[in-house]
Amino acid sequence: MKGSDMTDEDDERRPLGLVLLTGLYLFFFIVTVSTYGSPFPFLGRIYIGTAAKALVFVDSIICLYLFLGIMKRQTMTWYLLIGYNLFEVVNTIVNLNFITPAELERIIGERIDQEALMVNNIASALAILLLTQYIYRHRHYFTNRRKYLF
Repeated sequence: MKGSDMTDEDDERRPLGLVLLTGLYLFFFIVTVSTYGSPFPFLGRIYIGTAAKALVFVDSIICLYLFLGIMKRQTMTWYLLIGYNLFEVVNTIVNLNFITPAELERIIGERIDQEALMVNNIASALAILLLTQYIYRHRHYFTNRRKYLF
C-alpha cells in the first residue's frame, strides 16, 4: 500500500518547466479572453463585431483546453500545443504581409509605428518558435495517454 502512495506522490511532482508552461498558457487564456469585443486579426484580415467575438471565443476555448491539457499532462495536448503554436506563427506572418498599417490605423484610430509593429510581431513569432522547441524536446512530461481531459 505504501508503494502505491509513493507512485501517486511522484505523479504529483511536476517539473518546474511544466509548471511554468501551465502558467504561460493560463496567461494566454486570460489575455485572449480580455480581447473579447476588440478587432481580431486572423489570416490577413481584421475582423470586427460578431466575427471577431466568435474568433476570440474559439481561441479562448483552445487556450483553455491547452491549459487544462498541460495540467493533466495529456499526450494529445503535446501535439495540439505544437500545432497551435505553429499556426500562430503562420497567422502572424500572414497578418504582417496582408494587413497594411493604414488599415490598422483606420480601425484603431491611432497612428502606428510600422517598424515597431514589425519588430514586435517578429519577436513574438520567434518566442513562440522557441517555446515550441521547448515543448517538442520535453514530450516526456506528457504522460497521460487518455483521449479525453475528463
